Amino acid sequence: MGIRLPSVILHAKQVLKLQSRNQINVPKGHIAVYVGEIQKTRFVVPISYLNHPSFLDLLNRAEEEFGFNHPMGGLTIPCDEDAFIDLTSRLHSS
Repeated sequence: MGIRLPSVILHAKQVLKLQSRNQINVPKGHIAVYVGEIQKTRFVVPISYLNHPSFLDLLNRAEEEFGFNHPMGGLTIPCDEDAFIDLTSRLHSS
């Protein structure tokens, strides 16, 4: 009996594999994330954030609203940049 991972985690793993082939300046254990609704800003965050319920909620909402479209070559989250910074700041301090 296997464990089924949510589609958002499976897709994030695929993005990580693509990034590992052609990303520079991303430290081991981190992922490049492109955030923004129109203008995309690149952030480098720890992979451990992908397991945090708040970050997963953000990824799930992005999937439901926008699907999986990652033209930047990394994980793209079409949300407000200030909201993303607030979330990652809270995750960093916890």
